[in-house]
Amino acid sequence: MTDSSSGPAPHDAAERRTIETRLRKIPNVGPRIAADLVKLGILRLEDAAGRDPDELYATLCAADGVRHDPCVRDVFAAVVAHANGEPARPWWAFTAARKARDAATQAPIRSRTKPRDA
Repeated sequence: MTDSSSGPAPHDAAERRTIETRLRKIPNVGPRIAADLVKLGILRLEDAAGRDPDELYATLCAADGVRHDPCVRDVFAAVVAHANGEPARPWWAFTAARKARDAATQAPIRSRTKPRDA
């Protein structure tokens, strides 16, 4: 799956390896994330600028048909921030903000108490 705004998808395995090697030079990007970025149509750091990490994560989960570890979203946040010109930070620097946001958007869990025996 590619995003039309980020350029053409790689045509062959050699080109894909070249692109993934280039992506792995981005802080926090290893082989698996590089492959995921290519799947999302991000072929250069610049392609991540202005993107929404939550959308990238949701698109990847939908494309793969699984819910990936939420830390993948944090890696996407680190890549996008770096692409937007921010200094490189480790992916886990984005975890607390994600967890806080997720907690704030989830419905509160009501506790259910057992009725007392009479």
